[in-house]
Amino acid sequence: MTGQRSDARRNYQRILAVAEAEVAAHGAEASQEQIARTAGVGSATVRRHFPTRRALLEAVFQERIEGLCERAHRLSATEDGRTALLEWLHALVLYAVSARGFANTLSYEPPTEDPSPQSCGNRMAAAGTPLLQRAIRDKAVAPHVTFHDLLTLAVGIALATEHHKDPETQADRLFRLAVEGLSPEHGIAGVSGNSGSSVQVTESLPNGRL
Repeated sequence: MTGQRSDARRNYQRILAVAEAEVAAHGAEASQEQIARTAGVGSATVRRHFPTRRALLEAVFQERIEGLCERAHRLSATEDGRTALLEWLHALVLYAVSARGFANTLSYEPPTEDPSPQSCGNRMAAAGTPLLQRAIRDKAVAPHVTFHDLLTLAVGIALATEHHKDPETQADRLFRLAVEGLSPEHGIAGVSGNSGSSVQVTESLPNGRL
């Protein structure tokens, strides 16, 4: 029994390592059959560990998701609620642009009767919603804005710019335009950093700043 569990763990780690490389090369449409062949296992073994494509993508980006959630928790201590929200949302956009397939993982998940608290969307919502609620209480963001509005905005920017010749610069520009529309009284004040620092942000999360 112990040997079976060890084999299963090794298979899981091998599949995940191959999946990370395949997703980096081909994005969210990476072939699960190719992953199985490269990992030296059957397609059924891949699907046993990752029953859906979303489950596979969430596993590939587990560390990034955890980092973004941790960053949201740290930013909750920031004095300015608007600054905290925009800094986190900006980091989310830059991460989604920097890693192929990540935006698909963060796609909006419609409500279900039995939502999984471990799903990507629910974990991100649990981390980011308090930042949004505080910004709304501070009257820095319109009260009708929802967390899923922000998540959809971030995903949309990432997907719209992924084939641009300079996706990070273009995504940064679109994000700033969106913020100016979201909070016109304040403009872009409070969003620190620029597209030139995005690589450092990607490499240093959760400790780096925009």
